[in-house]
Amino acid sequence: MKEIYEYFPDLTKVQYAQFAQLDELYRFWNERINVISRKDIDNLYSHHVLHSLAIARCFEFKQNSSILDVGTGGGFPGIPLAIMFPKVQFCLIDAIEKKIRVVNEVVAALGLDNVRALQMRVENFPERFDYVISRAVTSFPEFYKIAYKSVSTICNNKLHNGIIYLKGGDFFEEMKGFKKYKIFNISNFYTDEFFETKKIIYLPVEY
Repeated sequence: MKEIYEYFPDLTKVQYAQFAQLDELYRFWNERINVISRKDIDNLYSHHVLHSLAIARCFEFKQNSSILDVGTGGGFPGIPLAIMFPKVQFCLIDAIEKKIRVVNEVVAALGLDNVRALQMRVENFPERFDYVISRAVTSFPEFYKIAYKSVSTICNNKLHNGIIYLKGGDFFEEMKGFKKYKIFNISNFYTDEFFETKKIIYLPVEY
């Protein structure tokens, strides 16, 4: 939890309390339904919460913006971002029912009224959102194919609607077919060596 205090000193008391609850909640549910590697649960805040919140270091979402988290797993990056942006609407989807069960339990325990979670594949989801976010569920070109149609054509924000993708490693070959994208190095925001190769891809979607 100290990592949250270090990098986000201006959070409200409510936000700090919600972040503080994450450790107990995920330990409890991870014993019952494995959504985080049991070897990695001790790194919850650094490897999962902070990684998710790297998006908040790059983007300031407008009030009432809508965000779809695809392949959310145990709720990352959606839940930490929903705590960070309480006036932004989040929809978290995953194809695996038991993972969505954990997400719903965590959301209820935290009292997050700006989150809904559904068992759903993005290919079959008819709704559209200002932004689609995810944490490296596949290669970026493959993700773009299944996710771009979920981005709304109506833009009411200074930041153009698009896809925001957390990804690590060397993926620059994957991006050759795309233009106007931006890459943010997460190591510019955090000192932990875990983030040395972690990046954020932002691709505005134009129709």
